[in-house]
Amino acid sequence: MKIARFSHNGAINFGILDDSEGGATELVVLNGDPMFAGFDTTGERVPLAQATLLAPVIPRSKVVAVGKNYRDHAAEMGGEAPAEPLLFLKPNTAVIGPGDRIVRPPQSNRVDYEGELAIVIGSIAKNVAAADASSVIFGYTIANDVTARDLQKSDGQWARAKGFDTFCPLGPVIETEFDLAAANLETRLNGVLKQSAPLTDMIHSVADIVAYASAVFTLLPGDVILTGTPAGIGFMEAGDTVEVEISGIGVLSNPVL
Repeated sequence: MKIARFSHNGAINFGILDDSEGGATELVVLNGDPMFAGFDTTGERVPLAQATLLAPVIPRSKVVAVGKNYRDHAAEMGGEAPAEPLLFLKPNTAVIGPGDRIVRPPQSNRVDYEGELAIVIGSIAKNVAAADASSVIFGYTIANDVTARDLQKSDGQWARAKGFDTFCPLGPVIETEFDLAAANLETRLNGVLKQSAPLTDMIHSVADIVAYASAVFTLLPGDVILTGTPAGIGFMEAGDTVEVEISGIGVLSNPVL
């Protein structure tokens, strides 16, 4: 089931994507945030073409991210893959939605894209065993872990480089029934393929990441975990458009300002 957060006629709602008999996709409007209110519907249907998709979740406390979780990306960054998940945080103020503009900050001369699978946490999670990880996951979406690469190198730590406003695009929807084993990630810059990898190439699995992160932080409903990016990172210029596609979820597209 694909869950969208959207605006229509001045109101923000959640809805389930549904293909109507005529072939057009509609949003079946929900009574509230399904993470808390369930999947009861209002009876209203909104054509997707008339709605504006927003970030499908606004993390209430944090975005947890994993660095160097693909061996080829660790190699292109000039190092070995870490034995344990390498965690860092992005502020929730970095989150934007589909179609929103990524803003290159004046402090940086190189801003990179990093296409990633994102986990959306659905319940309070602390010290969750890997075998139980699925019980605290609401669903999955797509992320772009935008990074000021030059600041990442000069600062020696990642908070500023990863934390600017607009540096965490999410969307376009949350998929609650996602087959990770069959999915592939692709990132395109102005239509040119830059990153491509099956999600099974991740070093640390989704279950292991949830277990590891929840042993450090209490994860709250709506928190998001970014699972790392494959090789092929590169810089974005003003006027570019970056698309991250994960089969089974959709395409997250953002222009660069």
